[in-house]
Amino acid sequence: MHLIRAATLVTPDPDAAAALYGRWMDYTVVERGEITPELAASWAARRGAGRRFTVCRPASEHAVYLRFVQGEAQPDYRPLRTYGWAAIEICVQDVEAVAARLAASPFEIIGPPAPLDGMPNIVAMQVQGPNGEVVFLTQILSPTFPDFDLPQAESLIDRLFILVLASSDLEGAKAWLAGALKLGAGPTIELAYGVLSDAFGLAPDHKHQIATLSHGRDVFLEVDQYPADAGPRPVRPGDLPPGVAMATFVHPDFDALQGPWITPPHSPPGVIYGGARAATMAGPDGVLIEIVESA
Repeated sequence: MHLIRAATLVTPDPDAAAALYGRWMDYTVVERGEITPELAASWAARRGAGRRFTVCRPASEHAVYLRFVQGEAQPDYRPLRTYGWAAIEICVQDVEAVAARLAASPFEIIGPPAPLDGMPNIVAMQVQGPNGEVVFLTQILSPTFPDFDLPQAESLIDRLFILVLASSDLEGAKAWLAGALKLGAGPTIELAYGVLSDAFGLAPDHKHQIATLSHGRDVFLEVDQYPADAGPRPVRPGDLPPGVAMATFVHPDFDALQGPWITPPHSPPGVIYGGARAATMAGPDGVLIEIVESA
């Protein structure tokens, strides 16, 4: 079962952000509204009550969403330099075609298409959006691996399939996530990671530690050990963090999860929830992890 339901990105203008992803990544708006006080409280972001949001889905129409939530710009935020949700990763059919399309877009290409270090069957590029969000765009040449599967894109730019967590303590975060979310944890590996090295002024061949977590054969979480120069993400009390603010997952055994929940589970309105119960926990380095009960 694929557990990712949504990523929440903060932007001053949700409709403008949705239009950007529609124009350049073929995403379609499926919902607009305002954050309820109950939902804002569940995120420990009470200042967000009443703020506008827009939800989009990919051209493939998979029920995996990008949610843009209205929030004030945070001038001290530097992408790929702080702990928290560092990036979203979207599968694509042809990464070179995507690179050619985005070359004329407001998305800044911060990593051109290249095979992953030690993984020639995966070719990826990285871009930064105008609101500080980082997006990995990944073509999977062979979807089946010995211990896990990766999706094949069904549209040129398809769905979110991995969320990337920047960690101050990779091993601690991996253990916490495996226990709290009832996941399988993969081994920690080292690889060259161009955009992360660039962000910290390190040599291109510098090796970084990363690990993945999975549900069954579905790998959907990546945890990166960040260099010592990283620090906490700047966030105003009562607001969502800037950039990629939150991950939302569905879970087949909601009642088996212990939280600790920020507020008790409730049934929020909207397409992301579908009438199901949801609650949010604060994970490693304070990251927000929203869980929706699977039907």
